[in-house]
Amino acid sequence: MRALTLVLLAALSVAACGKSAPPVAPDVRVPAFIADLRGAVEDDAVALAWTNPQRRADGARLRDLTEIRLYRSEDDGVMPPKPALLVEGKIAGYREIAVIDLVAPAPAIVQGHTVRFVDRDGLRLGRRYTYVVVSEDGIGRTSAPSNRFAIVFIAPPEAPATPTVTAGDGEVRVRWQPPARLRDGGAPGTLAYEVLRSGAPDAPPDAIVPVPAGQTEYVDRNLQNERTYHYAVRAVRQEGGATARGPASARAAATPTRATPLTPPTNLVAAPSPNTVRLSWTASPDRNVVGYVIYRATGPGEAVRVGAVRSPATTFIDRDLASGTYRYTVTGQDATARANESAASNEVSVTVP
Repeated sequence: MRALTLVLLAALSVAACGKSAPPVAPDVRVPAFIADLRGAVEDDAVALAWTNPQRRADGARLRDLTEIRLYRSEDDGVMPPKPALLVEGKIAGYREIAVIDLVAPAPAIVQGHTVRFVDRDGLRLGRRYTYVVVSEDGIGRTSAPSNRFAIVFIAPPEAPATPTVTAGDGEVRVRWQPPARLRDGGAPGTLAYEVLRSGAPDAPPDAIVPVPAGQTEYVDRNLQNERTYHYAVRAVRQEGGATARGPASARAAATPTRATPLTPPTNLVAAPSPNTVRLSWTASPDRNVVGYVIYRATGPGEAVRVGAVRSPATTFIDRDLASGTYRYTVTGQDATARANESAASNEVSVTVP
């Protein structure tokens, strides 16, 4: 028995000498806190956005983010917003207004790591609303509270009337009138604007351009000619640090077109032979010219189109002609839907034997 006891004590002593990893504090394994919660008043609601974390508090990759919880407090805006303290997984003094399941996030919208949520729940004009979000991983570990985002709920402007759009060469000029009222009937004051552009009448905007306060005109440049663009305008009210965006106007469409005439081909010459005329010319230097159109007239008659060739070809053979005198010209043509043509080249007259 004495020998067995010594053996057991020795084994325990060896086991006690083994190294173990230091304990990991639970708070470093939680998801990192969200640092960019932001928003604005939009069309009688508060539109919020933030970026979901991709790391844990200790810097490790976060692969099992499952849920976002959104909290809100309300006050008169006189004192600083309430601090955001996490107590037993909830924000003390705040009301939970949404739980967003990242597998089925509706009514929130998730695009990549960005989440957008619209709060319409019982908002009252003149009140300040402070928002905080926390995230949760697959085993229920909750992040620290996000930054607080506070906003005074102010009345947004009404929608401007349908803008006036004027197409030019590679550009569209958009003009509009300021809305007459705020959504609560008040005077709007000086407003800023956003110009919204899309490629189809019912498509979401693919460009949103801010326009400074008081400006009611914007020129959209570097556009593709012969493509139709659809424009709307919404007014933006800024007051006391709060921002309120009104609804967008109805849309107006414009199609930019080339205004500069194409440069015509030059040095047209004709070589006759029995029943045939061979034409050749110097190509147009205009890079927009993708082909050439050939015109022929008989005697004093009007010229008619008799053929076309694609650039870089600069020759054409007019066949099956009867004996007689013919006049020829050539124009350059671009690739737009309108198939714009240049002015005519020099005219040549030739007699077919």
